[in-house]
Amino acid sequence: METLGVDLGERSYPIYIGPGLLDRLAELLPALAGKQVLVVTNTTVAPLYLDQVMSGFEGLQASSLVLPDGEQYKTLDTLNQIYTALLERKHSRTTTLVALGGGVIGDITGFAAASYQRGVDFIQIPTTLLSQVDSSVGGKTGVNHPLGKNMIGAFHQPKAVIADTETLNTLPERELSAGLAEVIKYGLIRDQQFLSWIEDNMGLLVARDPVAMTYAIRRSCEIKAEVVAADEREGGLRAILNLGHTFGHAIEAAQGYGQWLHGEAVGAGMVMALDLSARLGFIPAEAVERGRSVIAAAGLPVLGPANMTIDTYLEKMAVDKKNIDARIRLVLLKTMGEAMITADFDQGLLRETLHECTAQA
Repeated sequence: METLGVDLGERSYPIYIGPGLLDRLAELLPALAGKQVLVVTNTTVAPLYLDQVMSGFEGLQASSLVLPDGEQYKTLDTLNQIYTALLERKHSRTTTLVALGGGVIGDITGFAAASYQRGVDFIQIPTTLLSQVDSSVGGKTGVNHPLGKNMIGAFHQPKAVIADTETLNTLPERELSAGLAEVIKYGLIRDQQFLSWIEDNMGLLVARDPVAMTYAIRRSCEIKAEVVAADEREGGLRAILNLGHTFGHAIEAAQGYGQWLHGEAVGAGMVMALDLSARLGFIPAEAVERGRSVIAAAGLPVLGPANMTIDTYLEKMAVDKKNIDARIRLVLLKTMGEAMITADFDQGLLRETLHECTAQA
């Protein structure tokens, strides 16, 4: 087991990474505020791991709630199911919520914890690669709205993140690829040496080699922890973690949540961000091809949906948390391994990128 820390003063917390951690919950969990625990999971994860996790809370007033699986259920209606369970079971302000699942479960459970009785504790137990390397760390919680992804939410840090790498053995290949999108992102925005390692070891990652996978998760979490510690509430630096996400969120919203996995949309979105970065003169054309190649090697799409028009992209991209004064702000690359966020770009070049990365599909 490896242990990392997210340094946020009194809100600091550990990230535990390694195999077999679901059998060690009792020793890994921080002191709970009270004896009440609600484990929130979904219909896919529950048959695999719920009993194992519940045994880690033996002796407590622990119960579970199983939600439907899918991005399309990351809604206020589903969130209300968590509130109803907490109220019906008379959970107090000292309760602890436990998110057992991928990014959707983590985000929606975290938002419930942020808002139930104005804030209770929660613990992340991510079971997908995407959630282990990204969404479980940093305290972003929320739900989607038909007009925009993650537009309703709150910053609320977990008390701990417990990433059992053995849960990746049951992950479908498509979900594994989706998680690799976020791993690649960290190399592109912050660590060119890590990017080279990803390129050299992509075969091992796709094959779920435990040593390679553990390193990829640890390095990704290290990078995210550094960025979050410097900018917890995304006032500046933290926005670089959204490379490709503005394009990707537009794809998800336009196609219908759940049609494209988040990581798939981000994969295509990162190619768009690289393409625009090259058109603006920040990176050479060969850097775009390098990024496209590693994204494709992960089994991810490198083109947007063929049924999306440029105007559809621009309409959806106009609804984004990074935007200020109705101006689209994008995360682009200054160089490979260094990101920037800007609204100062030629709209004509943006249209050229959208055309190039969509028309070929």
